[in-house]
Amino acid sequence: MTTNSSPQLWLYDTTLRDGTQREGLSVSIEDKLRIAKRLDQLGIPFIEGGWPGANPKDVQFFWQLQENPLKQAEIVAFCSTRRPNTTAATEPMLQDILAAGTRWVTIFGKSWDLHVTTGLKTTLEENLAMIRDTIEYLRSQGRRIIYDAEHWFDGYKHNRDYALQTLEAAIASGAEWLVLCDTNGGTLPHEISQIVQDVVRVTGEWGMGHGAWGMGKESTRSPMTPIASTEGTSATHWLPNAQSPMPQIGIHTHNDSEMAVANAIAAVMAGAKMVQGTINGYGERCGNANLCSLIPNLQLKAGYSCITEDQLTQLTEASRFVSEVVNLAPDEHAPFVGRSAFAHKGGIHVSAVERNPLTYEHIQPEQVGNSRRIVISEQSGLSNVLAKARSFGIELDQQKAEAREILQRLKDLESEGFQFEAAEASFVLLMHEALGDRQQFFEVKGFQVHCDLIEGKETSNALATVKVAVEGKNILEAAEGNGPVAALDAALRKALVNFYPQIASFDLTDYKVRILNGHTGTAAKTRVLVESGNGHQRWTTVGVSTNILAASYQAVVEGLEYGLLLQSQGSAALKASG
Repeated sequence: MTTNSSPQLWLYDTTLRDGTQREGLSVSIEDKLRIAKRLDQLGIPFIEGGWPGANPKDVQFFWQLQENPLKQAEIVAFCSTRRPNTTAATEPMLQDILAAGTRWVTIFGKSWDLHVTTGLKTTLEENLAMIRDTIEYLRSQGRRIIYDAEHWFDGYKHNRDYALQTLEAAIASGAEWLVLCDTNGGTLPHEISQIVQDVVRVTGEWGMGHGAWGMGKESTRSPMTPIASTEGTSATHWLPNAQSPMPQIGIHTHNDSEMAVANAIAAVMAGAKMVQGTINGYGERCGNANLCSLIPNLQLKAGYSCITEDQLTQLTEASRFVSEVVNLAPDEHAPFVGRSAFAHKGGIHVSAVERNPLTYEHIQPEQVGNSRRIVISEQSGLSNVLAKARSFGIELDQQKAEAREILQRLKDLESEGFQFEAAEASFVLLMHEALGDRQQFFEVKGFQVHCDLIEGKETSNALATVKVAVEGKNILEAAEGNGPVAALDAALRKALVNFYPQIASFDLTDYKVRILNGHTGTAAKTRVLVESGNGHQRWTTVGVSTNILAASYQAVVEGLEYGLLLQSQGSAALKASG
């Protein structure tokens, strides 16, 4: 829990730049704008928007944000230092940076002498001149500078004196932040801690020796003075004072050794005040430090102030929103924000959590906008079944036979290949059946599916015919689809929609198939999971059979049945409240 006296940390999100360098991730201008606005709502102070001029998409992105600024966040343009043996004033890419219209610019430069001589093919002194010239030019144009020291930790370990010279050049030229980058992601937490402490000590000594680093008379304002909005932005927050004599240290870590979050926390403990990362840890190679883990760890565990408590409760939703926009499946097992982060499966765990959540939960899930889930499977005890039933509004008496019958039925079906922890809608129907109150909305009397494979074409046409009994009437319908399951689903809907018009709003949103015993060849048992939705809710049902169409039929039929059950329960609730 943070208080007004909690030390302040500055969050810097680079999802829209470093995050988009992840393999398989691609976003449109509209996607970037949606993500930026969501991060703004989350309370992130700095949002790196990309490299203006590197591609037309980023140019358009910054132009659109000039027309419709964010509410509180500073949007930041990203760029490298000028090229060797040129001048910053004549560097075309820096003109693109100025045209982006941002108040803050992040410039990255080389810290590792190996990169200077091998990568840039220039001298160590010219690299220092590139840093100084670039920052001084942008400062002369009214920009505030965050300096990313690329490959800092590798450079420090290889040639400490030169690495420190690059930081001194950045500070003397007017950089307000020095961000130490573990670009290759190979540094360990104890090294991060030692090196950051050294940098904090050395730059502190420089500050005392150099006054305000040539940035004008030392200000009497606190480094935490609120900065009012300027032309081109509506942002107003607490930001480091542009005239502050003391350089501020930041940290930027990569996850190649799976140490990104630990390294960032180690840096903060050693004196870093800015933490850079991405939502869901997206980034090049193995990714960047995951802000969805960093923020709650730093705020709830370490006592730092990052965002407000209300904003922290939006973290899970923000994580899922970004994964949806970038079209990547969310990590269900991600700490804090994953669907399984507060899921309890073992019977002993469930009974303990029911008595006191502290027994198996390190924080309250609601603090990060998540929720507790009780998972049911063949490993479940009676407490799992009772808790899961309550979550669906079903009160079971553990002293009665129905509860133990449900548990035994669950274990028997899971041994056959069913998986109810991923198909809770089917488990609800199972419970109603055991209790003798499962509604019979319709009965499928039979179905046939016919497929035509057309030579030379990737797709096949399918025709499904179904016979359904509804309200004492037998209905025979047929429908086509681009595959047998799509055709079967369409035929069922066609047969039922006149009796249940709400079915028109149901969608089959996902379809997963898993072969359970592949060693048996074509006789293998197949498990099918079908996710359905009605625009407001989603639910998953399961089918298992040695015939993939029969398994699909089970899952599709139960998906329709559960959707109708939800509808009937909602209607009943409305009538009761009326």
